[in-house]
Amino acid sequence: MAEKTRRRLEFGDGGKAGELFGPHNRNLHRIRKLSGVDISSRGSTLTLSADDERQLENVTRLLVQLYELVKKGRELDDTDIDQGWRTVARDESGEVPEAVGSQVFKVSRKRSVQAKSPGQREYLEAIGSADMIFGIGPAGTGKTYLAVAMAVAAMQEKRVKRLVLTRPAVEAGERLGFLPGDMVEKVNPYLRPLYDALHDMLDFATVQEMIQSGRIEVAPLAFMRGRTLNDAFIILDEAQNTTPEQMKMFLTRLGFNSKAVITGDVTQIDLPGRAPSGLVNAANVLEGVEGIRFVRFQEGDVIRHPLVGRIVRAYEQDERKQQET
Repeated sequence: MAEKTRRRLEFGDGGKAGELFGPHNRNLHRIRKLSGVDISSRGSTLTLSADDERQLENVTRLLVQLYELVKKGRELDDTDIDQGWRTVARDESGEVPEAVGSQVFKVSRKRSVQAKSPGQREYLEAIGSADMIFGIGPAGTGKTYLAVAMAVAAMQEKRVKRLVLTRPAVEAGERLGFLPGDMVEKVNPYLRPLYDALHDMLDFATVQEMIQSGRIEVAPLAFMRGRTLNDAFIILDEAQNTTPEQMKMFLTRLGFNSKAVITGDVTQIDLPGRAPSGLVNAANVLEGVEGIRFVRFQEGDVIRHPLVGRIVRAYEQDERKQQET
């Protein structure tokens, strides 16, 4: 059996080294699980050993770059470790700070957000610079969550007066009259992911007060017809389930001093009868139009549980096999 290659790394600042290693060496255990490289610590010194010298080099680069983030004040979490590992394992010149981004957006007293992937960094930059942004990609990439976060930040900073959340109620065919309750109660089940994001950033009582005062509005897409939305941050979620006619109607609701973010996953279209998707159509029609930004997330941008990324990858492989047969 070939002898393992060993390497020692010394991190001089004991306090910062502890932040790099994590509580009870949690970060080191996670890196070991991802890479297969044995890591042992003694004080601020690490000893690495592995059969694969390339993996040893990748882990060394990851640890050194994460340490630079820690010295700049970054509090590492599992997502930083996972995304950093993907970066160095995929690209010999990949830089972890580039992968996870560095700008922190203060959303509220309760929450700050920061890009965790190249796609998220591009998305946040696009929301900051354009009036209309399309975020297209698989589940778990943060499309909806980050859009709500930036909307809340815009309201807190008084850059807009209200937040409008809308989503096509495909399961009810946009015909909500037969459902019990008022309009908000009828559409609430379809807007639950948006509410979840809101409650993660603001206190429950604050959200309820803002809804009652009209500063936060929830409405099914069908209720957007005929309106002009000024001084608003507007989010259309699950946009793959709009028809081209609905999408055109929504996009032309944009008023003065307003911003619209449209999110969706074109692999999860639930329209009946194989009707064409308004999101797919808009991506073809509006590409290159000034003032509109398209951000396309990839599997590597998936930030939820690592299993989600593997599920997405498995489905993509299955789709390719079906196309080849």
